[in-house]
Amino acid sequence: MAIDPIPQVGISRIIGLLKVLDDAGGRYDIFRLAREINYEFGEILKVVKAAEMLELVVTPAADAVLTARGKEVLKAKVNARKKLLREQIKQLPLFRTVVEALLRSENHRAEEGAFIRYVTPPRQSASSRLVVVPCDWPAGAPNAAVRHSQTEPTARACSPPGT
Repeated sequence: MAIDPIPQVGISRIIGLLKVLDDAGGRYDIFRLAREINYEFGEILKVVKAAEMLELVVTPAADAVLTARGKEVLKAKVNARKKLLREQIKQLPLFRTVVEALLRSENHRAEEGAFIRYVTPPRQSASSRLVVVPCDWPAGAPNAAVRHSQTEPTARACSPPGT
């Protein structure tokens, strides 16, 4: 059973995201946000994912939208904010799994690496690999086709989409 790992992001970045969303009326296009605050897209995705896991934002389509819980956290004073965040963290599947396992253990301890199976995605078998096959298409068209493969890729002709 794989459980989504918690992105490694500081809480200050999550609070910063909530402030930006609040200033923008509660909703912001994630692509535009990354451009305007000069963050690498992957970095902004980590912040948004962490906030989403804590149920502080939702992400319909390409937008980040502030939730009622996110507004509550944002408006709270420091100690109240800490309590609210603690409650949200307690709801994370990874956190619950670790706490439950520790409570079941005899001395409330676990061996190093005991929980790695919960955060490491299972290895893909050769039969489920995605293979990228390069194609020679005109500039501006996609330059690769993606397909499932049970064997190594072989050369094949590609056509641009729609042809």
